[in-house]
Amino acid sequence: MPVVFIPHGGGPWPFVEMGFPREDIDRLAGYLRSVRSVPPRPPRALLVVSAHWEEPVPTVMTAERPPILYDYYGFPPESYTIQWPAPGAPDLATRVRELFTAAGIATASDPSRGYDHGAFIPLKLAYPNADVPAIQLSLKRGLDPAEHIALGRVLQPLRDEDVFIIGSGMTFHNLRVFRDPRAAPVAEMFDGWLRESMTLDADSRNARLKQWESAPAARTAHPREEHLIPLMVAAGAAGDDRAVVGFNDTFTGLRLSAYHFGIN
Repeated sequence: MPVVFIPHGGGPWPFVEMGFPREDIDRLAGYLRSVRSVPPRPPRALLVVSAHWEEPVPTVMTAERPPILYDYYGFPPESYTIQWPAPGAPDLATRVRELFTAAGIATASDPSRGYDHGAFIPLKLAYPNADVPAIQLSLKRGLDPAEHIALGRVLQPLRDEDVFIIGSGMTFHNLRVFRDPRAAPVAEMFDGWLRESMTLDADSRNARLKQWESAPAARTAHPREEHLIPLMVAAGAAGDDRAVVGFNDTFTGLRLSAYHFGIN
């Protein structure tokens, strides 16, 4: 299976009216719908690493029927009725914990955790029938990039077990400058550095990702890096596979990218 990193947009954006330009919605939603066609065959399960879940140790959801976690606020009432009833994958959760244990990494499980909007919003577009089992894996508090690349490496065997690994975040995430036209060149600057870094060989790519804070406009693009760290997990899970740019466009005037690994 390939590995992907996707931008999941803001809140419930494709399913309720939020005042975003229709052409922006159509472009990003069209890309996210296409993610289903990235694997060469239907996956056995999805493993999603979302920007919206952090725990003291890597934690997996284990519910057989995960609920929806409406982890946003201030949106229209219909935002809180969106459903994506994909089954969970407790067997995959067990397997993930086995891999981490073998690597000497402490883990935990959460039997009540639901799909947050970093998962159910983009996956409702990619898998509208909710017909593939899915689980989420949390980030680890501290958000250390090298540590998350290492966590991704531990997950590599799952790719040979027909598990589609999806990192879900944003390559630009600064809500304080959202809708501010002055943010556009900042997003362009950081995204350019990131695209250059991501398309290098794996060792060079990962070395630059570990030092992402030194990139141009890094802390303006990411005052807090939780939306970038799922990319580190995806890069680790990619192993030696080089990245290709799966999406590069603007959303609300801000440059965003997606990356695919292991595409033949």
